[in-house]
Amino acid sequence: MTKSTDLPATLRTLRAKLALTQEQLADRLGVSFATVNRWEAGASKPQRAQAQAIAELTAEAGIDAETAETGVMPILPRRGRRAAATPTTKPMEQMLWDAACSIRGEKDAAKFKDYLLPLLFLKRLSDVFDDEITRLAEEYGDRATGLEIAETDHGLLRFYLPIEARWAVLSGRETIEWSKDAQGRPTAPRDIGEHLTRAVRAVVKHNPDLSGVLDVVDFAAERNGERDINPAKLRGVVETFSDPRYRLGLADVQPDFLGRAYEYLLRKFAEGSGQSAGEFFTPTEVGFLMAHILRPRPGETCHDYACGSAGLLIKLQLVARELDPTSRVPVKLSGQELQAESYAVARMNAIIHDMEVELARGDTMINPKFRDAAGKIRGHDIVVANPMWNQPFAQDLLKNDPFERFQTAGGITSGKGDWAWLQHTLACLANDGRAAVVLDTGAVTRGSGSKNEDKERNIRKWFVDNDLVDGVILLPENLFYNTTAAGVIVVLNKRKPAARKGRITLLNASRHFRKGRPKNYLPEEDIKPLAAMYLKGEAVEGEVAVITTQQAEEADYNLSPSRWVGQNGGAEHRSVEGLANELKSLSFAIHESDKTLFAVLERLQ
Repeated sequence: MTKSTDLPATLRTLRAKLALTQEQLADRLGVSFATVNRWEAGASKPQRAQAQAIAELTAEAGIDAETAETGVMPILPRRGRRAAATPTTKPMEQMLWDAACSIRGEKDAAKFKDYLLPLLFLKRLSDVFDDEITRLAEEYGDRATGLEIAETDHGLLRFYLPIEARWAVLSGRETIEWSKDAQGRPTAPRDIGEHLTRAVRAVVKHNPDLSGVLDVVDFAAERNGERDINPAKLRGVVETFSDPRYRLGLADVQPDFLGRAYEYLLRKFAEGSGQSAGEFFTPTEVGFLMAHILRPRPGETCHDYACGSAGLLIKLQLVARELDPTSRVPVKLSGQELQAESYAVARMNAIIHDMEVELARGDTMINPKFRDAAGKIRGHDIVVANPMWNQPFAQDLLKNDPFERFQTAGGITSGKGDWAWLQHTLACLANDGRAAVVLDTGAVTRGSGSKNEDKERNIRKWFVDNDLVDGVILLPENLFYNTTAAGVIVVLNKRKPAARKGRITLLNASRHFRKGRPKNYLPEEDIKPLAAMYLKGEAVEGEVAVITTQQAEEADYNLSPSRWVGQNGGAEHRSVEGLANELKSLSFAIHESDKTLFAVLERLQ
């Protein structure tokens, strides 16, 4: 049997134990300062998920359970070990994938995500709307009054949902009176497909910012007289999302928790969609490695010019919070994306994570949208990106660039466009900016050692000679969904610290992987140590090499970590010509030895 005690006293004990203000405790619990204030004043009680979070934090703080119990929730028995800081995402992930599988028989992975993600997003909006109505009901007396106030002033809510778009109505648990048309005919939708399409359009009408985000598909679309997706299948998905165990409101799941489940779903889609997956998803662990290397600080501006699902930007914010958990100042995130579907996913991803991300659609190389008052490309403290690898660009585009990104930064590339992306990256950086960009491994080697003039190598030379390359990280093979190639992260810095000036840090992380199906992955426990090794900037046998720009020049600007890491630092580096001459000498000596041996054998016959 459990005992219970006063909630306000529990919260005060918890804050004293952890040395937290009410504001800081609110951050830890994922609620507003006003909510914690009301709890401590005894004016309201936490809902189930909030109460569970308080219980887990109390156990984590080592407060005796008998003192900590609130009477509104079961406290997890301690049993000699600390409670988990956060619940597992596994049930949520399973629910999402079950919903996906319920329609995968009709749509391949790259397509059924276009139906499932907006549905998941609509469920989140609806549950949050319900939570906000509950908050208004607590403040103003009852739910009917809360709804009336919300109808009068939509600005009190994050997003207003008209009644036909609320999940209880969509799932059939509540019914509404549909209006009639001018001829007196009923306007009720024929099935769930029509209802969902009308619902998302109604949401967008009331929330114009969601245009092109929620209304990206027609759930009732037909082709050759047949529905693209069977209404019965859609009904099954709605039922799966309606399971009370999987409620997605503010009181049920924290944004980071739901965000991890959402990212799991993106990864599962990527596993099934092959070549197209790289358009919207960079492996989670690669994004966290980049973020830990760049170490974003509160208030810094962070940009991704090929942002896909905005995963790299979101990880910058998550790592910034981890590095400075007491800061109330977020990093300022912005991104541009060409594909309409990926843009919609990015908007949904940001909102689900409860983050502000300024997003724009368009072709970054032709029309970069983030510009300053003078029309020049805006400079940022941090740039991250995973652009299309080996993308060809028309020479005229690069020669006639109105933003002068190429001619003045090493020249115009030919063939593959990896270094054109790095030239654009440089243009997006402030005077003391830093960047991490994922590219094909060939980007750091092509043209080196060639007798012919190579434009890629020349651009690489310009970057090295201007001391802009901070380092290169070689990733394991078979991490990315649109290729089995390893890939590299090229790190740029326009203002290197004194200890790194004239030096390039090369990290070979190719052995840090685990086998997965269908892709390998970087183990989570390796991410921070790899970032720490890189940032320390000291040689580590078999892992890290630190070369000077002079050494890079002597290697004809070959910056591949595998070229440098693992070599004996004291070994003599010899030319190919010298090795060839020694081989000739050895061959001659062997030939003379054979002649002598044959002569001896002939005399013995």
